[in-house]
Amino acid sequence: MKEDSILLVGTGALATLFAARLSEAGHSVSMLGTWKNGLQALQENGACLVDEHGNERAYQVYATDDPREVSGAKAALVLVKSWQTERAARQLKESLADDGLAVTLQNGLGNRETLIRDLGPARVSLGVTTIGATLLKPGLVKIGGQGIISLQQNQALGPLEAVLRSSNFNIKIVDDAQSLLWGKLVINAAINPLTALLRITNGELLSRPLVRKVMSALACETADVAKAEHVHLPFSNPVIAVEDVARKTSANHSSMFQDVRRGAPTEIDAICGAVTLHGKKHGIRTPYNRACWQLVRAM
Repeated sequence: MKEDSILLVGTGALATLFAARLSEAGHSVSMLGTWKNGLQALQENGACLVDEHGNERAYQVYATDDPREVSGAKAALVLVKSWQTERAARQLKESLADDGLAVTLQNGLGNRETLIRDLGPARVSLGVTTIGATLLKPGLVKIGGQGIISLQQNQALGPLEAVLRSSNFNIKIVDDAQSLLWGKLVINAAINPLTALLRITNGELLSRPLVRKVMSALACETADVAKAEHVHLPFSNPVIAVEDVARKTSANHSSMFQDVRRGAPTEIDAICGAVTLHGKKHGIRTPYNRACWQLVRAM
């Protein structure tokens, strides 16, 4: 693998968006995945991106399902769904250089810990992103919002940070990415399962009074569990924070809604499931999160 190449683990919406943006900036991009249709589309057509004006462009990438073909990677971004993290960790064991760094930008809890089990703490770093993307078909993605990439302070981040900045990503280096991870968990737990169960856009959550109450309850439960975990959330009022995101992304379909619509597994275990189990550990009841966890799994 080329010294300056960036490895993206995943071939879905976010991975395709990152691949296009990085390739557009002139960087060598490799993608590692298992989804046959996605890999075939990326190999044949490149990473195709539809911008906010409806213009479509394709960017060259190298896509493979064989970790050995991308061995020696110095920098990797983990962009798979949370239920795929164990598989990604096994792949990275073969592809990540001994002094390489894998940064998780995934939803939910437990991804960093899963990666550390296989790669060791020195080769794993935490990040959080609010960038939105919709997969229109294999290898073709539409931008759903510019967003921010927040990366936990890490001495090994330098080269990756420079590459991301040169690709016009909005980067912030933070001292406590765990706070932002839980902040995003509050948002995801409140918005994603409801949009998936009701099959509605984020904004429509605000227009239905009963649904809005349930969304608020989900946010408050998650914030209570965060407090018990001694996590300082990046906002003081979880309900205002969730409603603000729903308003700003009113036309978006959440990633969980997109998963359900295509019959794919969801990240509900790492979101409402994780909130429920962490709450149980602290003796905190989370009936709304538990109900959403069970209902989405039942689908």
